[in-house]
Amino acid sequence: QVQLVESGGGLVQAGASLRLSCAASGLPFSSKAMGWFRQAPGKGRDFVAAINYDGSIPSYSKSAQDRFTVSRDNAKNILYLEMNSLKPDDTAVYYCASGSMSDLEQRYQYWGQGTQVTVSS
Repeated sequence: QVQLVESGGGLVQAGASLRLSCAASGLPFSSKAMGWFRQAPGKGRDFVAAINYDGSIPSYSKSAQDRFTVSRDNAKNILYLEMNSLKPDDTAVYYCASGSMSDLEQRYQYWGQGTQVTVSS
């Protein structure tokens, strides 16, 4: 079965960096676009970044642009999200997802369980 397992979250201070990973199995990873979404307490799930099947085309939300970098290693079936200059507003559960290149949740078929990122001020 398809599994997406996120890791790398944690508690950090504002201005710090984190790298999230998403290990994929049970799907043709190298032929699928991948995305990162996040859900803050009491809010809906928001698009963060996406990357096409071969990693040549990234896409970012306005809040992630210039601070976050999405990448992938198709040889290892791993998706990454490098997050720099973290702010308290970045506090959320971060999810990876597999599907079609989009900023819309409904374009992604498979989801991980999420990893918590907490940024203190």
